[in-house]
Amino acid sequence: MSESDTTQDLYAVADFCLIPMGTSEPSVAKYIAKCQSILEETGLTGYGTNLEGPWSEVSKAIHDCHAAVHAQGAPRIATDIRIGTRIDREVVPGEGNNGKVRRVQEILATEKEKAA
Repeated sequence: MSESDTTQDLYAVADFCLIPMGTSEPSVAKYIAKCQSILEETGLTGYGTNLEGPWSEVSKAIHDCHAAVHAQGAPRIATDIRIGTRIDREVVPGEGNNGKVRRVQEILATEKEKAA
């Protein structure tokens, strides 16, 4: 995608923390389990609540988690979201985070070799 192309959906890596509030019990595990099942249905990749995919799909997945948790009776939800995008190079879907981890591992391996 060129830096001036704004019509194409951005590829996004999003980390979010969803916190159900105002529930009648101290445990929120059932709400988080429901959200996790929603995320699994999306087919988006990631680890836990770290998602990769087109911006619109990532946003919809977070929205759907909110809707499902409200439907289970949570009257309030607080969510922190951190989203990163890049347009300076192509990102293979599902490889954004894996590529970052590999790059850091390569740097660390090179540093170990130099130190040895």
